[in-house]
Amino acid sequence: MTAPPSSRRGKRPPKPLNSASLRDLALSYVARFSTSTAKLEAYLKRKLRERGWDGEGQPDPAGLAAQFADLGYIDDEAYARMKAGSLLRRGYGARRIEGTLFRDGIDEDGRQRAAPSGSEARQAVLALARKRRFGPFALERGEELPDRPTREKQLAALLRAGHPLDFAREMVNAQTVENAEDWAARCED
Repeated sequence: MTAPPSSRRGKRPPKPLNSASLRDLALSYVARFSTSTAKLEAYLKRKLRERGWDGEGQPDPAGLAAQFADLGYIDDEAYARMKAGSLLRRGYGARRIEGTLFRDGIDEDGRQRAAPSGSEARQAVLALARKRRFGPFALERGEELPDRPTREKQLAALLRAGHPLDFAREMVNAQTVENAEDWAARCED
């Protein structure tokens, strides 16, 4: 018995890119994903490495990404606000948000504008503690308050999530859920 024709041929390498296909890839990417200028540029460079170039002149992924930003297809500031808000709701702190935005190519000014306020940072640490059942939130499952080694592990997890040490300590050492919620509600902006 012989194999079907499609399996005998093997997979064809993708066609090299030209100006029109590179632009089509960029349009498709920004239509599907919320992105920053730097992330679009990195995506286009990766596609050029994978598929090669068959167009006239040299490819200009940076220029194409800048053109898309000028046309309003990409808005780095809106992307930074959206990404920061998403990370805050998931319980991540300011340091983690700053690092993520830096990796996504957002400039210093944009990162500062997207930085969480003091009250947002307190709500984020509360959200993560509630989700992971740290500190007094373990009581909601009928457990006892965590012992010192467990609290130290919880403290380390909150620090890795980007929260300041004093916020993490407040959350882990809170005696009741009400104490934790009251602390988070106090604003120090």
